Amino acid sequence: MHGPAESGWLLAALCAGTGAYCLLRMRSGVEEQRRTAGGEALMGFGMAAMAVPAAVFAPPAWAWGGYAALFGAVALRALWAARTGAHHLHHLVGALAMVYMAVVMAGTPAGGHAHGTGIPLLTGGLLLYFAGYVLLAGARLVPVPAVAGASGAKGWGDRPELARACRLSMGIAMVAMLLTI
Repeated sequence: MHGPAESGWLLAALCAGTGAYCLLRMRSGVEEQRRTAGGEALMGFGMAAMAVPAAVFAPPAWAWGGYAALFGAVALRALWAARTGAHHLHHLVGALAMVYMAVVMAGTPAGGHAHGTGIPLLTGGLLLYFAGYVLLAGARLVPVPAVAGASGAKGWGDRPELARACRLSMGIAMVAMLLTI
């Protein structure tokens, strides 16, 4: 993405750290959590790669097509999974947003800014969606009283509050990335 190098590096680090944590979550004993964590790890690492400042590394022109194809496949998988549960629709929107950003960046000259290109209405809609998602995810992190007798011995992959924090940070990163295109 384009913008100040410092914020690009911070965004890349946030997304890579989130992706790494999602890899840890793949050790969960619950199959659905492992699958979700794998998709979120891919999204985190993909966002990290896209967030590296263009002044440091400008990917070759074909890379943006590769990103679009990869996240297009992720979107198809999320669409297929959405038939069993509506919670997969968020993954579909996220993957389609990544496809959109890759297409916009493919049409941007190397080293230039993408402002004014693309479809502003779509960018605005995605910004509204992810801003709302961030607010909702942040509200879900508000602590609730502990249930009496609840076991505190959970593995890293089975900590719902950490998974929510992971999703919140990726939502914030998506807003930041959409603002820079």
